Amino acid sequence: MLTSGTSRFAGEKILVADDEPSILELVDACLRSRGFSILTASDGHECLQLVEKEDPALVLLDYRMPVMDGLTALSEIRSRFPGTYVIIFTGKGSEEVAVSLMKAGAVDYLQKPFSPPVLREKIDTALQFRQVELENRRLIESEKQLCMEIEAWNQELERRVAEKTRDLEKAHAEFLQVEKLAALGHISAGLAHEIRNPLNSINLFAQLLKGMSSEQADHDAYLDSICVEVDRIDDILVQLLAASKRDRGQRTAVDVAAVLEDVLSQYDIQIQLQQVEVDTFVEDGIPTLSADAKEIEQLLSNLIGNALFEMPDGGTLTVSLSGGETLAIAIADTGAGIPEDLLSRVFDPFFTTKDSGTGFGLSVALRIVKGYGGRIWAENRTSSGACLHIELPYSS
Repeated sequence: MLTSGTSRFAGEKILVADDEPSILELVDACLRSRGFSILTASDGHECLQLVEKEDPALVLLDYRMPVMDGLTALSEIRSRFPGTYVIIFTGKGSEEVAVSLMKAGAVDYLQKPFSPPVLREKIDTALQFRQVELENRRLIESEKQLCMEIEAWNQELERRVAEKTRDLEKAHAEFLQVEKLAALGHISAGLAHEIRNPLNSINLFAQLLKGMSSEQADHDAYLDSICVEVDRIDDILVQLLAASKRDRGQRTAVDVAAVLEDVLSQYDIQIQLQQVEVDTFVEDGIPTLSADAKEIEQLLSNLIGNALFEMPDGGTLTVSLSGGETLAIAIADTGAGIPEDLLSRVFDPFFTTKDSGTGFGLSVALRIVKGYGGRIWAENRTSSGACLHIELPYSS
């Protein structure tokens, strides 16, 4: 139990370093009764060893000592053990020395001879100062830690906002694509009715004229050209209808791996002529897909055909199928890739980078995938070429 003479800092370790045994005994008797834990050293070297081992709160350090003087010991303590404070003992008439030692890091000084009350006052003041300073250090460290946490929270918030923004932009882009397909459906229905009927009439009249103008070979060539161009326009209209109209057949359990094998066999001759290497990765145990087998075949055929078009002089076609919560399909080529500014437009109807393309292939793919509640997106590969990714639910 603490007595009336016990210090409020009782329990703190205080190291007394002095080469005079009488000083050590006096200080020990004065401070131990106040509840301090007292350590003693007779030279500077021993003092440093005890500071390193015991981590005292305060050192009472004599300026003149053997082995290592007080100034050297003070410098070592303040540089290596900043949590340990130092009061310097000096001889009478050494005020200038004491001031220089305080500038070197001592918290206070005490002239010999000194009285116990003065010693107690100096020690309590030094320990009070140490307590305040250590608390300030803890507050500063806590503030730094808090700032670091706030910065980390801000970065995480910015990351989440950016992620949600990308998701919203992606959802908005997908919504616009669906709207374009819906609008295309209305346009296609009108085109089919308003254009294909006159085209049939033009084709019929051209055939009749061809039969009537057998004496003029040049006329036959012109009429043949008319028929070819009519057929080409009709083919474009058929593709336009395919991109927007969905006449879904009966759903069955589709083995996508088997469909993929059939589609690749259809392109076998083209693959050989272009000297394209085919790498196929099919995960074992993939569930069947509830879908129209013809639509899945058309989807794979369009994407593989596009990939082969990008590799006229050879390359590698990589096709992978993997299961999970959804069926994942990836079709990659080693062609020139897709310009970054065009990635968001590749699924737009009529958009194409081919000289003779109609821009319906990926629109048809988008229409099929969206019809099953799936996702489709394109990205450039790090090495070369592009990759089309598809995710389809097993049933929708």
